[in-house]
Amino acid sequence: MTKEELDLIGQFGKDTAFRVLEVSDPEEYKVLRTKCSDFSIKEDEDMLRHFIARLKLTLELEQGVGIAAPQVGISRNLFLFVRVDKPGEPVEVAINPSIVNHPDGTVCFERDGCLSIPGVSGNSVRYPWVDVEYTNEKGKRIKERLEGYSREGNFTAVIFQHEYDHLQGVLFTDKLCNTPTIVPSEE
Repeated sequence: MTKEELDLIGQFGKDTAFRVLEVSDPEEYKVLRTKCSDFSIKEDEDMLRHFIARLKLTLELEQGVGIAAPQVGISRNLFLFVRVDKPGEPVEVAINPSIVNHPDGTVCFERDGCLSIPGVSGNSVRYPWVDVEYTNEKGKRIKERLEGYSREGNFTAVIFQHEYDHLQGVLFTDKLCNTPTIVPSEE
């Protein structure tokens, strides 16, 4: 990890959330458009635990279903995603994730949105399922098929794809099926 990344993670305790970067700021936009690097899990173990704790708090306070490391200024391959397909909808950590297989066909997922693009939503092109591999926060390598693309039930596969895209410097607005819908701000 870079000194800047270590400083950003370590500057506050586990009870302090990160500020989420937004595309409206040119410098933050550059970070959000940068392809991320892998974590060295063994080397960065203590800092990784601290980072995950702060990222979980950030996700909770922002009331999202996922958040990726670059959204808080850390250009590393890690994100959190809510398992809407499991009882209690637990938050899982994906470290150095990959999508290893997907169908040829796609769906148009309705009302995709992003914490880094507040007030905008749109329908995005997604796969209905993905085979994924990642390391969880306990250091276990996970290999599984994630399914789901409906807001009426399970859309875990879409959450994973959305967050994985962040690690590639891709935003949901790059994958729109049609024109985005502007949602009024609650400010």
